[in-house]
Amino acid sequence: MSTYFPSGKGLAEDRKWFVVDAKGKTVGRLATEVARILTGKNNPAWTPFMDMGDHCVVINARHAVFTGSKTDQKLYRHHTLYPGGLKEKSVKEMLEQKPERIIELAIKGMLPKTKLGKAMAKKLKVYADAEHRHTAQKPEAIEI
Repeated sequence: MSTYFPSGKGLAEDRKWFVVDAKGKTVGRLATEVARILTGKNNPAWTPFMDMGDHCVVINARHAVFTGSKTDQKLYRHHTLYPGGLKEKSVKEMLEQKPERIIELAIKGMLPKTKLGKAMAKKLKVYADAEHRHTAQKPEAIEI
């Protein structure tokens, strides 16, 4: 009796598409479930060194919520690579300017920091509102 071992053939063709509505969902809890879909850990044939995950479209990112006082205290930082170039934005500013970036950063932070993680992150699509342009792929709605 042999153990089933997946080959890398046909992985891209067999990927499913899922839609997740972020309206009223907590950012961190949403991000963990979407990261599981992208990595493929919800797949029984999951293999650590292969990209077994599916595509995931997150809609209504503008309506995701933070618990506690994170909306006032949490800061997103990046550096411009110039002296004194550390820039900070609060959650309120990010929600006004780039609400989809909040979800992207939360999910990408939960993926591996390797080539495999970058390949998984390419399967993530985040939209601030309910409209998305992936209807041709016939995505399946998931409740998280």
